[in-house]
Amino acid sequence: MSESSAEAVAIAASAVVDAASATGAGWRRATGVAGAAIGVIAAGAAAGVALERMTVGRGMRAKARLALDSTGPYGALRGTPGKAYADDGTELYYEVDDVEPQGGPANRRRRLFGRKSPLPVTVVFSHGYCLTQDSWHFQRAALRGVVRTVYWDQRSHGRSARGAAQLRDGEALTIDQLGRDLKAVIDAAVPEGPIVLVGHSMGGMTVMALAAQFPELIRERVAATAFVGTSSGRLGEVNFGLPVAGVNAVRRVLPGVLKALGQQAALVEKGRRATADLFAGIIKRYSFASRDVDPAVARFAERMIEGTPIDVVAEFYPAFTDHDKTEALACFTDLPVLVLAGIGDLVTPSEHSEAIADLLPDAELVLVPDAGHLVMLEHPEVVTDRLADLLTRAGAVPAGVTVGGYGSTSSSAQG
Repeated sequence: MSESSAEAVAIAASAVVDAASATGAGWRRATGVAGAAIGVIAAGAAAGVALERMTVGRGMRAKARLALDSTGPYGALRGTPGKAYADDGTELYYEVDDVEPQGGPANRRRRLFGRKSPLPVTVVFSHGYCLTQDSWHFQRAALRGVVRTVYWDQRSHGRSARGAAQLRDGEALTIDQLGRDLKAVIDAAVPEGPIVLVGHSMGGMTVMALAAQFPELIRERVAATAFVGTSSGRLGEVNFGLPVAGVNAVRRVLPGVLKALGQQAALVEKGRRATADLFAGIIKRYSFASRDVDPAVARFAERMIEGTPIDVVAEFYPAFTDHDKTEALACFTDLPVLVLAGIGDLVTPSEHSEAIADLLPDAELVLVPDAGHLVMLEHPEVVTDRLADLLTRAGAVPAGVTVGGYGSTSSSAQG
């Protein structure tokens, strides 16, 4: 994006703030601009537009989206449902994919000298901002039947309830709160036995917040950890691939834009739907780096992000600027750790993953070429392969176990 176009987006965003004080027709005229701004925020970016779809008729694009929605298999995997309750009463939804021990239930019977088989390792997956547990679709498909897994929706995302403290008391959302939410899910879904923690983007930050507040849990029960496309801090310095002038302009107006959009959620959602094509282009730019990502996968990501209400987007965004869990990384020093990121990630740049790896010198650092922020959807074969290796090193699965097929979402993906 050119510097002038970035500034134009910032000017447009500023117009949304002005429009928020208007009523009736004045606000309705602003919803088109608001929809564009929402797309930027929900994709984890501060500005930018993608024009590649503008050469195709709008009606044809709408029909294509419907076709992809009806045939795409992504996000269809389901497990045994459960509910956990956060310390403020928020209901958190999770699902468990169980696996029978080899040889069946008899292996859990009491053996000689009163000992039992060790409890199985459970892998707990935490998703990112504006996504849901379904963002782990490919990894879930691959690991089914191999290891016990838990997938959960962060508060106000997916099937979990809106944050009670935010709705009831108007409290600001914090990453520390998300860490306590993860602890509640673990207490409910994995009350005993070893755990492997896997977090993408905001989910990785959630894992760090868990460690900062419950270091004894990490020390006593965590067998390994994977940080995927995440950051331990300094997110306020990310430029989202924009020139300096554009970044500064967007940062100047973004807080006002978020406040305005969050206060007019119903009208903004209408504008959001009206600008679906622009929204899809922005999501693709800030989610993927490959040019040939499967359209059904791109649409799948788009649906997850579209499903996040604008007031939730606005509620969560400020927490990232305050996020700094660098010191908490020390809790993972003696554990097998995977740090993985896409080299083309514009949201949490790979330099942030390198910084995490620098503080965990024994960690495996994997930088994936031709990959963006949603690397686990863009190159699932790479992510699943490295996760399978981590699980083997942690003793979660025996060496030689075959992980299921997981496919590829682009012809340029490397196994």
